[in-house]
Amino acid sequence: MVKRIFLTLLMLLILVYLALAVSVLNDKPKAMVCSGLKLDIKDSVYAGFIKEKEVTLLLKKHSLDPTGKRIDEINTQLIEDQLATHPLSDAVECYATPSGLLRIEVSPRIPLLRVMDSSGGNFFVDTKGRKMASSAHCVARLPIATGFISQQMACGELYQFAGFLMNDDFWNAQIEQIHVLKGGDVELVPRVGNHLIYMGKLKGYERKLARLKEFYRKGLNKVGWNKYSRISVEFSNQIICTRRE
Repeated sequence: MVKRIFLTLLMLLILVYLALAVSVLNDKPKAMVCSGLKLDIKDSVYAGFIKEKEVTLLLKKHSLDPTGKRIDEINTQLIEDQLATHPLSDAVECYATPSGLLRIEVSPRIPLLRVMDSSGGNFFVDTKGRKMASSAHCVARLPIATGFISQQMACGELYQFAGFLMNDDFWNAQIEQIHVLKGGDVELVPRVGNHLIYMGKLKGYERKLARLKEFYRKGLNKVGWNKYSRISVEFSNQIICTRRE
């Protein structure tokens, strides 16, 4: 009888202990205080694009600085929504770590092309065809588009063409400048070779550049890359070269 009472009391003590342990474990994250921010820019090539100081100031401006607040009182969704308004951010994810840090992962907008048009416009076009301010501190080497360029053309034809260049290792390394003439015809300035590439209209640029790449391989590699001042691929059945005087 005594033994049964002892076992019953022991089981009750164990149950009380487990209940208290579960309660303590459940309460611990809620009572934890945020010890600071950890900013992670996902694409390291553009790590200087969005500064941690900018993020901190933006959060303080809107009374969203989490430092010193209880973890369960931090509205991570509100922080994500606010940081998404930053002109250089594409996507934001915010969450608390077990150590009490608030981690903010930012996917920046990636510039694809810089535009400096004849009317004084100066801006970037990103990989989704959206205009970006020229104040962005871009560290990547991008082609520059100059000349008579409307915003519609920059975020349309030129965006698509720049995307083609970026996805081709050879042309991404070779094309330095895209110049749009008054009538809409396009000239390209290469990094290697002292010549201009006359495209005419951009329509059919894949075929035109495929022919030019073949001409580079079979022609210029033999006669020299500086022999011609102008190479025209405007017409589908021929390449017209102008000799350097």
